Amino acid sequence: MRVTFEATALNELIEALQDAGYQVAGPTVRDQAIVLAEINSADDLPWGWGVTLDAGSYRVRRRADRAVFAHSAGPQSWKPFLHPARVPLWSAGRDGTMEPAPDEPPRYAFLGVRPCDLRAIQIQDRVLMRGEHADTAYARRRSGAFIVVVNCVEPGATCFCVSMGAGPGAEPGQDKGYDIALTEVVDDQAEGKGHRFLAEAGSDRGTEILAQVTHEPADEPTVHAARDAVTAAADHMGRTMEADGLHELMGATRESPRWDEVADRCLTCGNCTMVCPTCFCTTVEDVTDLTGEHAERWQTWASCFDVDFSYLHGGSVRTSPKSRYRQWLTHKLGTWHDQFGSSGCVGCGRCIVWCPVGIDLTEEVAALRDDLGETP
Repeated sequence: MRVTFEATALNELIEALQDAGYQVAGPTVRDQAIVLAEINSADDLPWGWGVTLDAGSYRVRRRADRAVFAHSAGPQSWKPFLHPARVPLWSAGRDGTMEPAPDEPPRYAFLGVRPCDLRAIQIQDRVLMRGEHADTAYARRRSGAFIVVVNCVEPGATCFCVSMGAGPGAEPGQDKGYDIALTEVVDDQAEGKGHRFLAEAGSDRGTEILAQVTHEPADEPTVHAARDAVTAAADHMGRTMEADGLHELMGATRESPRWDEVADRCLTCGNCTMVCPTCFCTTVEDVTDLTGEHAERWQTWASCFDVDFSYLHGGSVRTSPKSRYRQWLTHKLGTWHDQFGSSGCVGCGRCIVWCPVGIDLTEEVAALRDDLGETP
């Protein structure tokens, strides 16, 4: 099912999702950033807002048009909705009674998922839902999620999803990991049909929701305009990274002096792991109240930049910034292939933007290739 609908009909889409029992989450402007949060209507969306990105720099800005989704990835991915930063596991009393934490996750509809973030969700599915030790809580949250992906038509200066095969357009067709795919088209009212969306259902439930939105059959001018916008976005990536041979590169450059150079700048703050849409590591912590009558165990995010992350009996294995940054990058781009069959990077560029000293992994990979005499 492929249709077009006017931008004003976004409210109908949101209402249809709410009527179907979903809590709708999408981008909204808050605290001088475009963040992901629960929204109640289309009025909460970032109409006419864009962003300016660079290494270690993020700014929202007003656009000349009313585009809703013409902004690049913000400080959050969809990971906190599916793999929350802090989750209760169980509680216990002094009398020995133990209660598992209630786990009734909300049914979310994600409105405005970028193709790079869709790829990230699919990677986390592979990490957390497969194998002998699947995360059943993640699986419950994931199975209830409705995904409205929005093809990217305006990449940021730090985006390189094309290099990683993760964008800027979602792969069309049924069973591609989304329920509805949208492409935003903003034309001059005198020349085109104005502000509208090309919509394509990617599942049966996506077809059911689209049927409740005022729409018309997809017309050729809109189809061509949408296709051209996505193609243009692919040609205007702010960054590139040669992805072929990354697994071998990470192994061959373990002793490269480049790791010392990046360590001189790295603050080991862990921002890159917090904003990364695929980082998944967790730890557990036990807490008790002041009376000692009640205790709880919580699962929390962990970062390989923490000294305690590699703690074994006798001390931590990776104590230097060099060893911790190298662990993060070589796992993300190298040994991730061994574990999960793909790279752990989707080219969203968040780690570049939210690094306080502007470390750019695309530059680091290029420098490592130079050390080996490779020319991308």
